[in-house]
Amino acid sequence: MKLPAPKVARWIDDRLGASQFARTALNKIFPDHWSFMVGEIAMYAFAVLVLTGIYLTFFFEASTREVVYNGVYAPLRGQTMSAAYRSGLDLSFQVRAGLVMRQVHHWAALVFIGAIIVHLCRVFFTGAFRRPREINWIVGVTLLLLAIANGFFGYSLLDDLLSGTGLRVAYSIALSIPIGGEWLAFLFFGGEFPASATIPRFFVLHVMILPALIIGLLSAHLAILWHQKHTQFPGPGRTERNIEGSRLWPTYAIKSVGLFLLVAAVLTALGGLAQINPIWLYGPFKPATVSAGSQPDWYVGWLDGALRLMPPWEIRAFGHTVPNPFFPGVLLPGLTFGGLYAWPFLEPRFTKDRGPHNLLNRPRDVPVRTAIGAAALAFYTLLFLAGGNDILAVQFHVAPESITNTFRVLVIVLPVIVFRVTRKLCRDLRRGDSHPMQRPVGSRVRRTATGGYDEVDPDGQAPAVRDRA
Repeated sequence: MKLPAPKVARWIDDRLGASQFARTALNKIFPDHWSFMVGEIAMYAFAVLVLTGIYLTFFFEASTREVVYNGVYAPLRGQTMSAAYRSGLDLSFQVRAGLVMRQVHHWAALVFIGAIIVHLCRVFFTGAFRRPREINWIVGVTLLLLAIANGFFGYSLLDDLLSGTGLRVAYSIALSIPIGGEWLAFLFFGGEFPASATIPRFFVLHVMILPALIIGLLSAHLAILWHQKHTQFPGPGRTERNIEGSRLWPTYAIKSVGLFLLVAAVLTALGGLAQINPIWLYGPFKPATVSAGSQPDWYVGWLDGALRLMPPWEIRAFGHTVPNPFFPGVLLPGLTFGGLYAWPFLEPRFTKDRGPHNLLNRPRDVPVRTAIGAAALAFYTLLFLAGGNDILAVQFHVAPESITNTFRVLVIVLPVIVFRVTRKLCRDLRRGDSHPMQRPVGSRVRRTATGGYDEVDPDGQAPAVRDRA
């Protein structure tokens, strides 16, 4: 008996013309360089986040109503806590596979944001944000902003003592905004901190609004990429109008599926073997209790460090007092993301280069941009380290004030040194190395094991698939 599949396929193709689209899609060329896979790591970590998040949502109770814990964890039995914290304990000790799902979810969030930042650095240092890809750069920066916000909201849902300390800091930062700060704090926290509406509101933001925005922007990011085609590193035979690499089917598709399985396997191994966020050790959040040595997740560590380094300054202007947390908690992030959004438009104003580019820069070929990026990374790394000034003081037996003052000097001096050293290194490397586009174009012929001949590139690799952009 013949299957009706070919007839069904022809029936659909007659009406939708799907075969032409499928043929074009399967023949699309993807670059072979490994750095292009970092963005896919972020995408696959997000897929793991969604899958594990759905499982956790079945058991998590987003409520601050007071309950008495009578679960299996003996040290907390009989204590009063929020229903959110109790459901977090039940997920960790009583729900089948709950703890591993919690930990895989948390590790996936850290990898998701880390991969976005590495991907953004690759795009920045190679100039992949230049015309015509400015819009996709803006979409990518917004994705990073949403990922950080969603990570913070999810981290705060469990209502443990550590996350409650972070929420208290976030509430103070929101209140520090002149004029609209109180309204903004009321909107997100649902009243004066700690408010009973905070956890339910964060839950809605974490599982519905922000994931929907991330999925929408991620789809737009991929659609724009598909339309504009990939960039590629310079090399013999590569031009602004072609693209070299592997076709989507079967080579790149198999590699991409393998990468997804690898990302899922690593995250599962981390969730099963590496403990993270043990909320039962922190205890439930109580407004009158403050823990020592509190550290947020790494992606907001730089913000915590900026708050710790900021001198106790306040200003009064136009009848309003601008409190101290405003400068490190609002102004610095505003300048950071404002600078990222504006960079594709700022650079052409100074370089006068407004043409379209599909070939990437080597970082050494653009010394000033590379030096600015390296200096910025040094600045935010120092802020991140300053977020652990109390722990460093204990470990090195130094007064916390000395650690703090040292970081205050370093965040000003070290980025300048990094800028000058990086710029000089780039210039020296550029003078001592020939550009790949200037290498001779050609190929060699080699004899195969069966006695035949095939053509190879000058570097000994098999000839890549090439397509016109």
